[in-house]
Amino acid sequence: MHHYDVIQHKTTKFLQRKSDEHNASMINPKNYDPRRNNSTLMLFDRYMYPQVDYAIRRRLQTHPSHIQRLELEAVLNGHEGCVNCLEWSTNGRLLASGSDDFQLCLWDPFRRKRLHAIHTKHYGNMFSVKFLPKHNDALIATAAADKSVMLFDINSSQEAIYTCHCHGARVKRLATAPDSPYVFWSAGEDGVILQLDHREKHTCRSEDNRVRLINLTTYIDTNAEAKCIALNPVKTELLAVGANDPYARIYDRRMLTPSSSAAVLAAESFDNGRPIPKDCVNYFCPGHINKNNSKVIEHEPRAITYLTFNPTGTELLVNMGAEHIYLYDLLNAEQPVFLNLPEFKMSATICLEAEPDNCAEVTTPKCSSSNRRKLPENIDEYKKLGNELLENEQYLRAINTYSHAIGLESQWPVLYLNRATAYMRRLWFGDVYAALRDCHKALRLDSSYIKAHFRLARALLELGRPQEADECLKELIRRFPSYANNHGVLMLNKDIKENRQTTQSQQQANEAYNRLELSDDEFYWRSKAKDYSLRFVGHCNITTDIKEANYFGYNGDYIVAGSDDGNFFIWDRKSCNIHSVYKADSAIVNCVVPHPDICMMATSGIDHNIKIWSPLDGTTKPNAVTGIEHSVESNQMKMKTDPFDISTRNLLCWNG
Repeated sequence: MHHYDVIQHKTTKFLQRKSDEHNASMINPKNYDPRRNNSTLMLFDRYMYPQVDYAIRRRLQTHPSHIQRLELEAVLNGHEGCVNCLEWSTNGRLLASGSDDFQLCLWDPFRRKRLHAIHTKHYGNMFSVKFLPKHNDALIATAAADKSVMLFDINSSQEAIYTCHCHGARVKRLATAPDSPYVFWSAGEDGVILQLDHREKHTCRSEDNRVRLINLTTYIDTNAEAKCIALNPVKTELLAVGANDPYARIYDRRMLTPSSSAAVLAAESFDNGRPIPKDCVNYFCPGHINKNNSKVIEHEPRAITYLTFNPTGTELLVNMGAEHIYLYDLLNAEQPVFLNLPEFKMSATICLEAEPDNCAEVTTPKCSSSNRRKLPENIDEYKKLGNELLENEQYLRAINTYSHAIGLESQWPVLYLNRATAYMRRLWFGDVYAALRDCHKALRLDSSYIKAHFRLARALLELGRPQEADECLKELIRRFPSYANNHGVLMLNKDIKENRQTTQSQQQANEAYNRLELSDDEFYWRSKAKDYSLRFVGHCNITTDIKEANYFGYNGDYIVAGSDDGNFFIWDRKSCNIHSVYKADSAIVNCVVPHPDICMMATSGIDHNIKIWSPLDGTTKPNAVTGIEHSVESNQMKMKTDPFDISTRNLLCWNG
């Protein structure tokens, strides 16, 4: 180890020990709450222990000992309506909130005290609040359903110092960039993204309007809505937009010019004066949702309710309404792969450690001990437990067990194949495609894995790709001729033929029903859409369209989001398994906003208050949900609500 690394290691260990001593030290009960929690420790750090290293505090933010003790610390009362938006200040000392009561409130959650209550002139539900950077947390922007954006200086007066009414529909989200203290962005349901500079005056909705950056209606359709927006914190030229469809878009602002020309009519030629350069935007969409093979598509009931970049700007996290949460690896994202078999290499381990016999539709001969590759003892225990759960139809627990084993050792094909089996039996949204991805992983590890090859063909058929399923099955027979008359192979071949006939009939019947014809540019962008890296399942997101999902921990160790069941979920980033669930609202949790530096979260939803969560001492956790499996399964049943009902509920919901 390099001498510098040795010194750094010793320094880190010392600071870690000091931090542990600090956490265990006695805090004067006359001055602070006697419970040792993040509020008292933050105050102690601020005034009495300044040498506690900032970087170490961040590193310990999601330490297991903290996460295990997470509980409700405080309830902040003061709003008279649903609290739809929360935002921590840059230094983490203040919390801003916006509500249906049109109030902008500023809180010191460590003292459980409301510092400011600004009665804004909004007359519609407030959906977004944002601190502008580099103004000592004094400037706060708001956006609301009244189609307006306002900017307040909390040190001056209750009146807005800047107002914009350029949007033609509800304004759902605001965004800021750390290197832009005067510029901020807004996303509205009129499909328009505005770039606002509060140093400049403009006349709203005038011909010389120079604040329009993007208009989705010019190249999607007139019903396009912008639902959310985010700026990459490292490469701030990259702007992510979520709309009322499943495609997350990332634009390069350097190739866009804010002007009224961005509002050209949809009928205008895209070849002459194209408002969006073809190479300035990248699309991201889960492979099972992306319909990139036709310009005429059905209207999509899914919408992106929230998206955010990770702190290093290398990932994009997307919460999709009527679906799940998806993470896109921006550095390594690729287009979805459906049928791309690896080069065939006959392996002596063709049988490998197989899944339970009753889980397989195609059978392989029993392996002898001489050609069976043994799993490590600890991995074998996970596999056996997963198989037992699979046989007992406990699919969620089986998938979690296999996922945990894969997190420990990822080179065993049987783990992916068995998890694929569980996915295809569970059949939640996206499960068949997740199974297909696992089959590809298993085949990359062992191209002679017959069961993975067969299950890949079955997954392709279930995904509505009978032609590719047929090609996959024919390749299986070519590679393994002795399986041509296998009962499972013959039955799958029959199913493929029947499916191809049914699919053609359905396409003809649905040809004129609920169709949308894409522009050339939109079809091109969607056809190039990149696939997700990770998927987080368990919550329900169908009733409101402002539900967030955020990274918890500077390194994104956990993912957090609210749910329609009044709970908020914490997922382990590495395994994608649910770590814990907490009851946080009487009806719906929309906002789950982790503190930027310490183990603390603020949540809000339909209730008229804000809840603060941090590690507490004590043996009981009254708000922790114990029947997680039941809650998750109930949520997935709700997610299968008819798309028409989902749309209706979104129109009638409290916040959406």
